[in-house]
Amino acid sequence: MDAKVTTRDLLSYARERYTQADIARKLNVTPKTVRLWEVREDGPPEYRSHQLQGLLFGNEHTVSDDADFTFIDLFAGIGGIRMGFEKNGGHCAFTSEWDKYAVKTYCENFGTDHPLAGDITQVPVEDIPDHDVLLAGFPCQPFSIAGVSKKNSLGRVHGFECKTQGTLFFDVARIIKEKQPKAFLLENVKNLMSHDKGQTFQVIKETLEDELGYHIFPKVVDAKGFVPQHRERIYIVGFRNDTNFSWDAAQWPEPDAKSMSDILHPQNGNEEPEKDYTLGGKAKVNSKYILSDKLWKYLFDYAAKHKAKGNGFGYGKVGKKDTARTLSARYYKDGSEILISRGKGNPRRLTPRECARLMGYPDTFKIPVSDTQSYKQFGNSVVMPVVAEIARIMKPHIMTLIEEEEAKVHQSSLPLSASG
Repeated sequence: MDAKVTTRDLLSYARERYTQADIARKLNVTPKTVRLWEVREDGPPEYRSHQLQGLLFGNEHTVSDDADFTFIDLFAGIGGIRMGFEKNGGHCAFTSEWDKYAVKTYCENFGTDHPLAGDITQVPVEDIPDHDVLLAGFPCQPFSIAGVSKKNSLGRVHGFECKTQGTLFFDVARIIKEKQPKAFLLENVKNLMSHDKGQTFQVIKETLEDELGYHIFPKVVDAKGFVPQHRERIYIVGFRNDTNFSWDAAQWPEPDAKSMSDILHPQNGNEEPEKDYTLGGKAKVNSKYILSDKLWKYLFDYAAKHKAKGNGFGYGKVGKKDTARTLSARYYKDGSEILISRGKGNPRRLTPRECARLMGYPDTFKIPVSDTQSYKQFGNSVVMPVVAEIARIMKPHIMTLIEEEEAKVHQSSLPLSASG
């Protein structure tokens, strides 16, 4: 299980930027107190969390007050969904992410004026600000709906509280119920549709439509064309009021619009070397990414054995003109699903920067974590340009609902003689 972010982690990240004296001055404590926090097993007290986050985020990248709409970023990961909505005029008002390594990457890439909450299951709804749009790439956990009828007959909790309690979707539902955002975007793996013979998705659909009253538009989207990767994910768009939203408004690229040559290091000097990923004047890929003879033999033999049995199991080797398989969070183990051909030599893994490009992140995106963690993070991420396109087609409907609400507020504030 991934490690949760703690105040000790936050202090450690802050110390990468500031001296003990700097932190002491900014938090109005003595340098000795900061030193004690660093040696204590549990780090600074929990109530210092907000202040430490403030040191990490800063204000230099704060979104201006003239943003078109606000959103919250749940199960935020490294911020791919956030980036897509910021590109379309949104302002992030709240973030929740519990993995400490993801928080480190998120902090490095987003300056903000709000705290970053940890485990969303522990966050009271009243601590979440009002917002126009809720965004959540929630993990898919098994939904247990056994015994619902019995619980209902006994007068126990019913509806989504009964069917989704104990799952992370429950926390999305409770926030939607209380905050009533004008719209939401939920993202998950394609198999959410077929999980448990379709019952899982049926619970989600009934919860969002029947119990929470939203109009939903689910669609499985393949990122192929946005990036050179076959990656299918389900996106569930929802609006509080009826709109004329349609997926037909989306502009999907041709499936072959991108190839691996668009994301691979050119290795000819056309890009600057990047820390341990590429080296030398021509920015050649570091040899550490080339598979060892032992690992390559194992993967080759494994694929040959299953091919002889008529199975399709095995590595996926691609060249510059190809499209990759789906990048997974387990890529750090052997890289087998996406191996880059090197001609006669052993193939190599993607570098973390190439993984970032494969997910549609710009080269300005900072990768402050180890290769292992970066592979996990990009393997768990969304393809950012896909989300940006979804945000683009959602925005007119979001703005319509905002304008309708503002008109109602304005009308209700008029004197009776003026309004009637």
